[in-house]
Amino acid sequence: MATAAPLPDLDEETDTRTRRQPPYHVILHNDETNTMDFVVMVLRKVFGYEVERCVELMMEAHENGRAVVWTGALEVAELKADQIRSCGADPHVKKDPHPLGVSVEPAA
Repeated sequence: MATAAPLPDLDEETDTRTRRQPPYHVILHNDETNTMDFVVMVLRKVFGYEVERCVELMMEAHENGRAVVWTGALEVAELKADQIRSCGADPHVKKDPHPLGVSVEPAA
């Protein structure tokens, strides 16, 4: 006959606080190959941003070399970066076509 496992003592304090995962940035890098219209289209497609927000982010990357386009959980940030890469290169670019440069970095 099997014996039952003892029940845990409910009077004991246990630390069951959930730790928040640190946020991560999706970084769009400046791109001299793909057209500005293509960059705006990709940002709209992946993030669903309004055209004005996409233009601001595209110009920030163009002027500063990079722009934070999204911040959140690591898994979602990696997914968003993959979605940007999967859009491929601008079909209007004939010389050295390549996908948009994107990376994921800790927000801290």
